[in-house]
Amino acid sequence: MLLIRNADLYAPERLGPGDILIAGERVLAVRPAGEIDSTAAASFSDLRVIDAGGCIVAPGIIDRHVHFNGAGGEGGPAHRTPPLQLSSFIKAGVTSAVGLLGTDGVCRSLNELLMKARGLEVEGISTWILTGSYSFPSPTLTGSVQSDLCLIDKVIGLKLAVSDHRSSHPSVEEIRRAVSDARTGGILSGKVGCVCVHMGNEKEGLEPLLRAVEGTDVPITQFAPTHISRTEALLEQSVEFGRRGGYLDVTAEVGRKPLFGRGTSGVVDKLLSGGVAPENITISSDGNGSMATFDERGGVTGLIVAPLESVLESVVEMLRDGVLPREQVFSFVTANPAAHLKLPRKGRLKPGFDGDLIMLDGAFRLRTVVAKGRVLMDEGEVVVKGTFE
Repeated sequence: MLLIRNADLYAPERLGPGDILIAGERVLAVRPAGEIDSTAAASFSDLRVIDAGGCIVAPGIIDRHVHFNGAGGEGGPAHRTPPLQLSSFIKAGVTSAVGLLGTDGVCRSLNELLMKARGLEVEGISTWILTGSYSFPSPTLTGSVQSDLCLIDKVIGLKLAVSDHRSSHPSVEEIRRAVSDARTGGILSGKVGCVCVHMGNEKEGLEPLLRAVEGTDVPITQFAPTHISRTEALLEQSVEFGRRGGYLDVTAEVGRKPLFGRGTSGVVDKLLSGGVAPENITISSDGNGSMATFDERGGVTGLIVAPLESVLESVVEMLRDGVLPREQVFSFVTANPAAHLKLPRKGRLKPGFDGDLIMLDGAFRLRTVVAKGRVLMDEGEVVVKGTFE
């Protein structure tokens, strides 16, 4: 059992000073500070008590877009990014991650992605994956998108790329078929069956998605376009997409010169000021993916590895700015992705939910990470390592 006392609790809504009791993997109780009887709890021989000392405690980060088994390759074989280790997630405050393939759906396999997800789960965090890749028809594990969703527990949706020179440039009809298959597979399996759409720079932007669902009963929320700030034109389209009720996933970028032109807070501000509902905005890292730049002839001019910690850094940046309510900032990376992806028992600090949380000190530095009730970071130090670390 784990008792965290004297925390400034965000669940992600602000609860104020409070205590949280975790038993096994689940949250047992969340109470105002001092209301959990520590004397009674102490009767359990394995109780651990952490005094938060007024630090912020919020749900663990849910990163819905991580290439945790490696990605890249745009610059050739030497540019393939290696698989991530458990400590990378802990340092980034990520307690739940959704893995997916990138540009390379030929030499990167869904089989390996699935086993990497299972390995990370055993080591300490919660994982899911998306079937498919940039290409169409989509590579699958069992022969079809629907059967992947129905038969593979960790498959919760589909990956697809549009408006990008590396995509298969699927037709509107092919996109309609893909999103319909994902939706039906989700209905049959009790999962979300969403389609994560990698957005490129091409002028069509989001138009193929809108045309794909036009005249159908497939809701626009079946899509989750990501990398939406690549161009100003795409960002403008995204505002309209969000106003129609669609979800939008912002690729986290901090600093003065973000690759896509705007930092995370700037993109979020653009969406909110344009009338997009806050609950329809999520933030992910594209962690461990390659962010390549190309010249006019299509040659690679630069390549960086997307940092997994960019989501946490974006959250801290927005908390420091103080423009948005803190509960809204935390929602972008906790309750919102959990709701859209239909992740059971995730994204909130409440009884019955998984004991996933992060603790930030007064300077917004990550001090503690707990995943499924297990302390993975303590006083800023990673205390649980992956099998081969």
